[in-house]
Amino acid sequence: MIPKEVVEEVVARTDIVQLISGYVTLRRAGSNMVGLCPFHSERTPSFTVFPGTNGFYCFGCGAGGDAITFVRRTENLDYPDAVEFLAKRVGVTVIDTDVHETRSRFDRKRMLEMNRAAAHFFVASLDADTPEAAAAREYLFGKRGLSRATVTHFGLGYAPNGFESLTRHLRSLGYSEDELVAGALSRRSEKTGNLYDYFRGRVMFPIIDVTGNVIAFGGRVLDNSEPKYLNTSDTPVFKKHRNLFALNFARTECAERLILCEGYMDVIALHAAGFPQAVATLGTAITPDQARIMSRYSKKVVISYDMDAAGRKAADKAMKLLEEVGVEVTLLKLTGAKDPDEFIRVSGAEAFRRVLDGSQSKFDYTLDRILSKYDLDDAQQKINALGELREVIAGFPSSAEREVYIGVVSDKFSIPKKSLRDDVDRSIARQRRAYRKKENDVLRQSITGYQDRINPEFSRKPGVARTEETVLGLLLLDPKYRALIHRDEPILSENDFLTEFSRRVFCAIRDRIGDGEWEISALNEDFTPEEVGRIYGMRNRRMQLSDNGDKVFSDCVAALKDAVGKEKIAQTDDPMAALQEILKNKRNDG
Repeated sequence: MIPKEVVEEVVARTDIVQLISGYVTLRRAGSNMVGLCPFHSERTPSFTVFPGTNGFYCFGCGAGGDAITFVRRTENLDYPDAVEFLAKRVGVTVIDTDVHETRSRFDRKRMLEMNRAAAHFFVASLDADTPEAAAAREYLFGKRGLSRATVTHFGLGYAPNGFESLTRHLRSLGYSEDELVAGALSRRSEKTGNLYDYFRGRVMFPIIDVTGNVIAFGGRVLDNSEPKYLNTSDTPVFKKHRNLFALNFARTECAERLILCEGYMDVIALHAAGFPQAVATLGTAITPDQARIMSRYSKKVVISYDMDAAGRKAADKAMKLLEEVGVEVTLLKLTGAKDPDEFIRVSGAEAFRRVLDGSQSKFDYTLDRILSKYDLDDAQQKINALGELREVIAGFPSSAEREVYIGVVSDKFSIPKKSLRDDVDRSIARQRRAYRKKENDVLRQSITGYQDRINPEFSRKPGVARTEETVLGLLLLDPKYRALIHRDEPILSENDFLTEFSRRVFCAIRDRIGDGEWEISALNEDFTPEEVGRIYGMRNRRMQLSDNGDKVFSDCVAALKDAVGKEKIAQTDDPMAALQEILKNKRNDG
């Protein structure tokens, strides 16, 4: 366990505004700072940083906490590593005093060390004096035209085609079967129970995070067999939806723009040709988390996807997600080649740079795509094309942009601007109604607790759960209420809470925080970042209200006790005996 005093010093020394400004563009709003939330997509800022309490809270998605919570979520770190991350920023030395905690942290570090050992094994296997290694080298150096420097730079390697080559090697280094399976490097045979290598007969691409850790791998076959690419599934140190290939290199080169590619080889070819700002998703379509990650490093992204049907669909999704996080998006239009790798080999780096500088805006790309779908000499198809373009123009938030595009379309279709503008205005109104309905649906789900992943019992007992959160919010807010649960005959116990999550929070407040000054940092050790956000929201909601007096607290406590009593009566085989016990406890409380 990291000493409480060390954690408090790390948090106290961390300027949360300065920390979060490295990830989010903030502007002042009174005594606080606001910006677009880095944890969900939004157009109107609902993410607030409170310098006075050294915390943050998003009124849109409920993310909240302190500097430790923020780093845990943005950098995908566990509690001790997040403390260490911040400690390095502020010059504090972290010493772990608990053997069990050291063991827990050692497991994560051990998995990263295992991945690095696997990466070294793949590199050594590429240089082995075997026919299969020679075939892998021919693929990389011959067919793909990569230099030795590029292969070394990216740490490319080869997974031998044996069933246990990597497994035997890692076992010889002391890694257990459970560790190999948890790290997705080995699989267990359902028939024999024996382990076998997950990656076999493939060129290997290590996935490296922005701190330099090998967290996963991608592997490509040398022939045309399927699946062409195989990627590490999620592990304790890797979440594919929150990482990008080559971001460890691109992060320092992409202030002007990022280039988003489909595959590893496109990225490697671009880096080798002098475009080190290229990244790729990891075997899946772009996710909201990946879009938010890219928005931290650059405000412009050029999408370089194959423009077949699947590529256009993927590009449409990428444009939508990137624009939702405030990124300007353009699209690369390559001619004479199916991807950047082939284009650069055929036409050269300078030709690619010219195409890159002339990449299409979202509107130009969409206009070309829609015009290619319809026969504009046919009246109905012309109307259909106008309908699609009207919805596209309505989706632009800037009225100036809309006016420009209305002019382009009216000229293209030879129709009055006013007619198109009126249609666009009606589409905007319709889109706003749909957006408000969606917001109301989300709010309704929040109130009723529907699909509540943090407190799954909320929807079954929404009234009681809200009362529990009021009591917990007051306990977090005011030490005088915490004192009431620390006296010889406490006013509340964990048995007065019906939902398991609220019970856990109460126990943490009573056992860890005590009756003194409350620090949310203490909760990071016992709860996930999402749970900390929920807890922070309980306190934050009470801070926004003027009535946090003794009557509110006592009424809510009484309501909880009544709810627990009714639950006991409903579940007992002897309702009268249960009722008598409840009445007796009430007299004793009085």
